[in-house]
Amino acid sequence: MYGANKKMLNLLILRVLQEHSDADHRLTQGEIIRLLQLQYGITCDRRSVRSNIQSLQDMGYDIATHGGCWLVERDFDDAELRMLIDSVLFSKNLSGAQAKRLIEKLKGFGNRYFHAKVAHVSNLPELFHSDNKQVMVALDTLNDAIEEKKKVSFIYNCYGTDFKLHPRRDEPYIVNPYHMVANNGRYYLIGNYDKYDDLSHYRIDRITSVTMLSEQVKPKKDVREFAGGWSLPKHMAEHIYMYSSDSVTVKFIADTDLMDELIDWFGRDFHIKKESENKMLVTLRCNERAMKYWALQYGGHIEIKEPQSLRETVKATVLDMAKKYGGE
Repeated sequence: MYGANKKMLNLLILRVLQEHSDADHRLTQGEIIRLLQLQYGITCDRRSVRSNIQSLQDMGYDIATHGGCWLVERDFDDAELRMLIDSVLFSKNLSGAQAKRLIEKLKGFGNRYFHAKVAHVSNLPELFHSDNKQVMVALDTLNDAIEEKKKVSFIYNCYGTDFKLHPRRDEPYIVNPYHMVANNGRYYLIGNYDKYDDLSHYRIDRITSVTMLSEQVKPKKDVREFAGGWSLPKHMAEHIYMYSSDSVTVKFIADTDLMDELIDWFGRDFHIKKESENKMLVTLRCNERAMKYWALQYGGHIEIKEPQSLRETVKATVLDMAKKYGGE
């Protein structure tokens, strides 16, 4: 492929080091010469290898030469690559084909020894990935629209009993896009539906046929939540299941050993008051609908005190569940 074109020798030596070397697998000059011949059909001597490695070092590449040659500095170390691959593997936003393609690209940043470490990835059972093959296009278009402060049009979908995505309605949604966030393994668009003054959340893996419009987005001062002072971390903590609508002040009695879960879900923006040796009063701000489902999830460890409307909603749901699971 490369024939006798030795002008590319330093590039080819760099590729050999990228693919075959690390701190545990150091290459001798003889091994580099053998790999150059085997992979690229190019021959050279030890002096050429030595001078080209020196040239690469002069160009800024961190190549160690004590006890053999190996590439020290990489774009990503093995742990970083493993984390990125796992993030793709367990992402619910990508289709299976997109996830596999992206994983192969990420594996290309590692050497052959790293490939062996992640060989089991291809043998894992199929995980649930989005059926929407337009996710990457949607992400790209929405990012451009947010950057350029332009409205977007899209079809918003939901699953039918045939396990396929179907439009929620015939006409497209016209939305003012402001932020994209990741939450619980999903990507969401935070935006404003044009005829209202509040913020809404849209699952990006449910968006198709997205188009950036020429019309400018609604100014943030005309969106109630922005006008009142807005913080993305605070917004995320108050919308734990990404339900829309206003947040309310919630008070509940919780077991003191629930602190790990409280911090995982709500961050540190809540107050506690010790009630007894193993009980505490927790006060925080949260979307009321989301808090209902959180309260049901941890129902054996908490008791909602305020607001009364939430307490009544949880009570009614629990009684309804008790009826369904009651004995004959």
